[in-house]
Amino acid sequence: MVVDKDEGWTSHDVVSKMRRIANTKRIGHLGTLDPIATGVLPLVIGRATRLAQFYTRSDKIYEAVVRFGFATDTYDRGGSPTCPETEARVGAQDLERLLDNFRGEIMQAPPPVSAKKVDGVRAYELARRQMPVDLPPAPVSIHELTLLEVRGPEARLRAHCSGGTYMRSIAHNLGQALGCGAHLRDLRRIASAEFTLEQAHTIPQLLELAADDRLGEVLIPVARLLPEFPNVYVEPQTAGQIRQGRNFPVSPFRVQQGTRYVKALSSDGELIAIGEAVLPNVYHPAVVL
Repeated sequence: MVVDKDEGWTSHDVVSKMRRIANTKRIGHLGTLDPIATGVLPLVIGRATRLAQFYTRSDKIYEAVVRFGFATDTYDRGGSPTCPETEARVGAQDLERLLDNFRGEIMQAPPPVSAKKVDGVRAYELARRQMPVDLPPAPVSIHELTLLEVRGPEARLRAHCSGGTYMRSIAHNLGQALGCGAHLRDLRRIASAEFTLEQAHTIPQLLELAADDRLGEVLIPVARLLPEFPNVYVEPQTAGQIRQGRNFPVSPFRVQQGTRYVKALSSDGELIAIGEAVLPNVYHPAVVL
């Protein structure tokens, strides 16, 4: 299920609300959104929670508004200013030249207020205790970073990036490069992995559907998840062996050599397992549903 997250809620808040709406505890989310952020938050429900591990580095698409003139300690508008506000005049050409430094494979330092762990403790917890936080840069991929608009001290950007990329860090680093400070004012996620805003529903909409006993209408069948994994249809006898954790063969004419994962489906399209290659044309059920 894809939720269009509202501003002010944490991702965990959304999960808690959906547990009550769907009347189940087995719900998780696929990628944290900060409280100020809105947009696509995919939730996995029931047995689909076993597939969350395959989404940890999924690509995301964002639209963001960067406010120039002062930086904050959280790198977004929810934080406290860390410098006096200045009158920032941002030129589109200057900004476009700077954006090129953030495209492609880069090393990015996470914000000090983030969910990254330092010696087993979340960085935001250390920041709340006013303890120093030193997070090393991590590799991220930014496939697209487009300047959509410049209006006064604000710039609107569109980014297509790998999981683990912080738009707050991009905003902060742009402010450093221009010497005027900057922070992220608004962020909307318009896609996460294969999930888009067109599939998303707000919590009030989901409450209404649940009240009418129509929540099932917006559930995405588990067999449609992970569309990049090839489908392999298996006979009932093989399906039973897969459920027992036994390896299964795959036709070389149906799956390209070197494919790491496949989806094992029953003849009626039910997802049985995610298979991981262990030998040429032989897969082991890494996750059984």
